[in-house]
Amino acid sequence: MTHFTAKRLPKQPGPAGWNCLLPAPPPTRVLGEDITADIAIIGAGFAGLSAARRLVQIDPNSKVVVLEAGRVAEGPAGRNSGFMIDLPHDLSSDTYAGNAEENDRVQTSLNRAAIAFGADAASEYEIPKDAFDPCGKINASATPMGDQHNRDYGAHLKKLGESYRLLDSTEMAELTGTDYYTSGLFTPGTVMLQPAAYIRGLAAGLSDTVNLFENSPVTEISSEGPAWKLQSPKGSVSAGKVILANNGHAESFGFFSRRLMHIFTYASMTEQLPEGVLGGALKWGVTPADPMGTTVRRINGIGGNRIVVRTRFTYNPSMTVSNSAVARAGRLHDQKFAERFPILKDVPMAYRWAGHLCVSWNGVPAHGELENGIYAAVCQNGLGTAKGTLAGMSAAEMASDVQSELTQAMSAMDAPRRLPPEPIAWIGANATLRWKEIRSGRE
Repeated sequence: MTHFTAKRLPKQPGPAGWNCLLPAPPPTRVLGEDITADIAIIGAGFAGLSAARRLVQIDPNSKVVVLEAGRVAEGPAGRNSGFMIDLPHDLSSDTYAGNAEENDRVQTSLNRAAIAFGADAASEYEIPKDAFDPCGKINASATPMGDQHNRDYGAHLKKLGESYRLLDSTEMAELTGTDYYTSGLFTPGTVMLQPAAYIRGLAAGLSDTVNLFENSPVTEISSEGPAWKLQSPKGSVSAGKVILANNGHAESFGFFSRRLMHIFTYASMTEQLPEGVLGGALKWGVTPADPMGTTVRRINGIGGNRIVVRTRFTYNPSMTVSNSAVARAGRLHDQKFAERFPILKDVPMAYRWAGHLCVSWNGVPAHGELENGIYAAVCQNGLGTAKGTLAGMSAAEMASDVQSELTQAMSAMDAPRRLPPEPIAWIGANATLRWKEIRSGRE
């Protein structure tokens, strides 16, 4: 018998601010008995729910079960910044450009397939535009170095044949209501999500065709003849095939050991902004010209008129962070917020949280068939909205024996590279992240 036992279960530091803005969810449906399925999915985030949707598209009669350790949108899917980006977005680079133009073209094509899949889901399930808004985004700069990053990235996009528009300081002030930014680079293909609303809308839309259980963590996976048994505290699922859509927690079961880097990023969200104080557009989103800088969004719609600030990355192989770490990041957020919006200096933060993302040393996903009938859709390298969607789509097609351009592209990617031993990896990764944060300065 093949047997995998979870060494740990997910822990979510701080509230999922995006989810806090939404009405109370429907009552929890917990797995409370032993059931069977054709395919079982572990995780109800972007990868898991996209896999579920793709499975029922391929075979509407397929019996699909999704097991989520917590509540839908309380995990990483409800904790990201909500940028579903189509273009190259390499967080390890200086300007987001990848190492090879052809690779960037392939990744852009794949990302756009994920966005199209999300757009179809938003239309079919009547997810509101505030939760899925194809409005584009801006790389914002606040220093001469950042201005150069924007120009360099623009030159890269030009080589790729992609459209963009450079904004000057006046245009940035008109957009953001602050004179903090010196330049911007607008690209039209990004979708801005209210990530918790989108994920909850996806779960609701699938409710007639997929069995979704919350607060039902998988603690063991074991072979049971030709099937796999997924054990949860109050019940189990026996399924012919399994899709791991639990990102870094795939390693908790022993998969991809020492090949996944567990990174946490941190965010804060303000209380409602006072009416009429901040000028500029009512909704916008900027990623920093330097990837290790500060992401800022202004939202106005679901949850009201607020600012979201995200910065700081830490490597935590334990897959958890302390409340004090969230508080330390929060003090940095307060500083970044005050620098950008001195007119709002008295506006307090309503929510602070951290989110667990998973990256590989060589920037590739952890994907494909791991055991007979077990498929991985994990390690999105910090881009869980688009790449998580892609991973779920591809894993669903692989599990259904469907060959496509997507499965071929995903199968052609290298495997995640093995990490150095601890504590060398911890020291090296955190030192690099902190140096890059310092180097990013005002960005």
